[in-house]
Amino acid sequence: MELKRVVVTGLGAVTPLGNTAEETWNNLVAGVSGAAPITLFDASDFKTQFACEVKNLKVNDFIDRKEARKMDRYTQLAIIAAMQAVQDSGMDLDTEDKNRIGVIYGVGIGGIKTFEEEVGYYAQHKENGPKFNPFFIPKMIADIAAGQISIQYGFHGPNYTTTSACASSTNALADAFNLIRLGKANVIVSGGAEAAITPSGVGGFNAMHALSTRNDDPEHASRPFSASRDGFIMGEGSGCLILEELEHAKARGAKIYAEMVGEGMSADAHHITASHPEGLGARLVMENALEDAGMKPEDIDYINVHGTSTHVGDISEAKAIKQVFGEA
Repeated sequence: MELKRVVVTGLGAVTPLGNTAEETWNNLVAGVSGAAPITLFDASDFKTQFACEVKNLKVNDFIDRKEARKMDRYTQLAIIAAMQAVQDSGMDLDTEDKNRIGVIYGVGIGGIKTFEEEVGYYAQHKENGPKFNPFFIPKMIADIAAGQISIQYGFHGPNYTTTSACASSTNALADAFNLIRLGKANVIVSGGAEAAITPSGVGGFNAMHALSTRNDDPEHASRPFSASRDGFIMGEGSGCLILEELEHAKARGAKIYAEMVGEGMSADAHHITASHPEGLGARLVMENALEDAGMKPEDIDYINVHGTSTHVGDISEAKAIKQVFGEA
């Protein structure tokens, strides 16, 4: 069976650096930091009091107010990024076969803000019996962002969520890539979203000693591979790509940003939070991706690192990169 070729034809982003892909990119290359004191809740009693929040986003400019109230923040961010990507792709949805358009979106945690609010409300009012919002579960579950995007456009193709912690959206792209090259879909809206800057999100990662506590200098707190690193910064947002079968894209005259040519997956099989000390899983995944793409280490000129800024994580990742790429 001859595999199809897969290209990127649309971009969308809502991030701490900007509320569009273009604004995010411009601020990124200008060296702007998205880190600042937390405003989404009172973090004055927390070890970490700063994060990378999405700023100045008017959700109701994109989503009807009544519908937005039925969504957790992470779903709102996902839909807005997806709307941008679909628009950027230039697809004529009146002529597209929506049975051949899918949505695969990654999320690590899901509706944690909704969960906190509902459980907190119950705890305060439990003497009156259990009373929950009827939208509690539909707002909270991890796969609802993908579902809401498909509802927005009537996309009937493959629809699900990948959940694999920090690799969730990368796994979503890999799955979307594979489904398209196997001929299971023409187009897949794919990416990831997260909105876990909440008391339990920040408090939980603080308890793991994973977050930076550089409260006096948030803008310089993210220091991957630096000797003075002390953890990562909690962030939120969503990024979305339109992945499309090459001939389908060419037939409609789409602009093509890039071609996706390979993917790899692996597991450390080592520890519930710590990466393998020798970078085993990270090495395997890069080797698998290179093999799938038919490329050699010297063909690569950019590596998108995990860069957790943790002592264990950065060392193992650096080892993995050196093992795979060597002098290249």
